[in-house]
Amino acid sequence: MIVDMKYRILAKTISRALRTFPALVVTGPRQSGKTTLLRTLLRGTHEYVNLEDPDTRMRAREDPRGFLEQHTGPVVFDEIQYVPELLPYIKTRVDDRRKAGQWVLTGLQNFGLMQGVSESLAGRAAVLSLLPFSVSERVGQGENAFDARSLMRRLGSLRSGKSEVRTPLAQMILRGQYPEIASRPSVNRELWCGSYIATYLERDVRNLSQVGDLDQFGRFLRLCATRSGEILNLSDLARDIGISIPTARRWLSLLETGCQVLLLYPYYRNLGKRFVKSPKLFFNDTALACYLLGLGEPRTLLNSPHFPHLFESFVVVDFWKRFLHFGQSPSLYYLRTRDGLEVDLVIEVDNALHLFEVKSTATITPKHASSLVRAKRDFGDTVSSLNLISRAPQSFSLPGGVHNHAWQDILAH
Repeated sequence: MIVDMKYRILAKTISRALRTFPALVVTGPRQSGKTTLLRTLLRGTHEYVNLEDPDTRMRAREDPRGFLEQHTGPVVFDEIQYVPELLPYIKTRVDDRRKAGQWVLTGLQNFGLMQGVSESLAGRAAVLSLLPFSVSERVGQGENAFDARSLMRRLGSLRSGKSEVRTPLAQMILRGQYPEIASRPSVNRELWCGSYIATYLERDVRNLSQVGDLDQFGRFLRLCATRSGEILNLSDLARDIGISIPTARRWLSLLETGCQVLLLYPYYRNLGKRFVKSPKLFFNDTALACYLLGLGEPRTLLNSPHFPHLFESFVVVDFWKRFLHFGQSPSLYYLRTRDGLEVDLVIEVDNALHLFEVKSTATITPKHASSLVRAKRDFGDTVSSLNLISRAPQSFSLPGGVHNHAWQDILAH
């Protein structure tokens, strides 16, 4: 399916779900492309109803039964979070006539919406997430992209220099992956990012009881951007903003539920070691992170002390999207022990571990793989592959069974 001239991987997953589930819920952050994808994919089969429209919303709230009698399905209810009162009535319709693909709902992912879906549509609806573009989608290779399991099987045979990436890495990080800003070079980056953050704060956060001071929450958001790619220290976050630790925990949960940040949890087994157990914090879109950090030019970005963490965020979040857009549960972790063993990314597929170090340098030597080789000794046969992802112009092998992947060679597949 072509959306904004880009193929969205989730289109295949949606089509598969519509063949078996009576209802489908597609969640994701604002401006990730949910409406465009569904209106394009289902334009010949489903009626489209926008619940963000005030008149439509009022009719649905005042007379939900009468409203559903006018829209009997197949139908797309866009922005269902505005009228969650419809959910139990849709449940009744599903139970009365359990036919696949009749009810498609979209909404911003938040606790209230997902609680309503869980209470009303459990076992009746497939729940999928659409995030902003992955690298493969952005460069026009989404239709040929591999799911995580298939990609892990091909790690040793990915061809160097065969990707279709034409956008320089720094420019890709600065403009991020939201469809409008990523696809349209004419869109002013600073204006778009500033407007997005203002809209997010005003429309998605303002009415939540967990947030009392919107300006303070905005500072919290900015501070999360400065910590992207680092192990989360909730006490430091709370202290730097001047809030309590429980408040910081609630606010972080809001950002995570709203797909603004990703918390990557540690992988640990009983290896006789003491493991760091705090998650790593990743800001999900590098354009927004760069905007919040005041980074606007490629040279400034590449020379910034934040660049290694932003590059790691760029890579880790792309793997997360690969799982979600194929409808798979992400199995992503990081590894750090008290005695100094560190691995940036651990992907577990079919009980096998694939270890990745993310290096923002263009020059790669065997010393960059030392933690991978050490982890292989500790984990033994559980480890299936050892990998570096770097800015090196080409992919190549290193001693010890380590493979260095140029970032574009692996992310664009």
